[in-house]
Amino acid sequence: MPFRVVKGHLWHFNIFLSAFQARAVRKRLRYGKKSVYLQTIFIRTSACGGVRRKTNDYIRMHKAGFVNIVGNPNVGKSTLMNQLVGERISIATFKAQTTRHRIMGIVNTDDMQIVFSDTPGVLKPNYKLQESMLAFSESALKDADVLLYVTDVVENPEKNMDFLEKVAKMTIPVLLLINKIDQSDQKKLGDLVERWHKLLPNAEILPISAKNKFGTDILLKRIKELLPDSPPYFDKEQLTDKPARFFVSEIIREKILLYYDKEIPYSVEVAVESFKEDDRHIHISAVIYVERDSQKGIIIGHQGVALKRVSTEARKALERFFGKPIYLETFVKVDKDWRSSKRELDNFGYNPE
Repeated sequence: MPFRVVKGHLWHFNIFLSAFQARAVRKRLRYGKKSVYLQTIFIRTSACGGVRRKTNDYIRMHKAGFVNIVGNPNVGKSTLMNQLVGERISIATFKAQTTRHRIMGIVNTDDMQIVFSDTPGVLKPNYKLQESMLAFSESALKDADVLLYVTDVVENPEKNMDFLEKVAKMTIPVLLLINKIDQSDQKKLGDLVERWHKLLPNAEILPISAKNKFGTDILLKRIKELLPDSPPYFDKEQLTDKPARFFVSEIIREKILLYYDKEIPYSVEVAVESFKEDDRHIHISAVIYVERDSQKGIIIGHQGVALKRVSTEARKALERFFGKPIYLETFVKVDKDWRSSKRELDNFGYNPE
């Protein structure tokens, strides 16, 4: 049932009612420069479908926008995203390059919707997978209403200057967040603020500790102030843009990052081949892909002990995530040089377009 606004008046057309006694229709409208909700109730008055219209006095302003989180690897972007959303949307480990995709987490209130985007850490790519990861990060500069540039108290501000120069040219609000301030002192922090102010003079600088939830309330309040007037972009009940299978593969990959060293975690991809849910259980079959036969042996371990540990820990985390008992089967296969194959990367969802 489409609506339009003409010179301040609401018009409705193409009305159709079913046999229901009443139907409430809630539509989002653009009214001048403000975003409003307007609720119209259509009441059936005769068997032939005659209607009368009643427009409630129900107009309120609404804000919505995309708040994209960028920065170098291992500065706490995913931890911050999870704190702001209030749910564990992004996997977070102590290892760099944990995040490979662009992941949205959505915060909803009656009069606001914030669409946060976590992105991979900015790096100079050495193979096609890292090229895709960098493309995800750069895409976040193009559609943001507010940009959160995350750094910490130990990294060199001049790192990845090419990317930083793009941030400096942005015309939208940029909040520069100095994370992990619990690991510094006031003098060092003051010096760091001065260095960052010279690099990004138009950015607002906020010291935070995402892990300890210090400064995140102030940050969230400032984001709300900067959001544009807009109707919501997603359903008010929606928490993320990713399907259940995505979180299954991410949780399994997180356990691999935690339990394996050196190149192994970075050579692994996880694909969910089967996801079957009933009222009581979820049955999942997943494949762990590696690039070489030697890596397959390491993932499985002696008599399958290593793979069993990963599967057990992943199953426990999945049960917490979905709130149901999980039956998880994991297999290991070799997909030679998948990180450098555009076709394989597209199959695994590493396509920023």
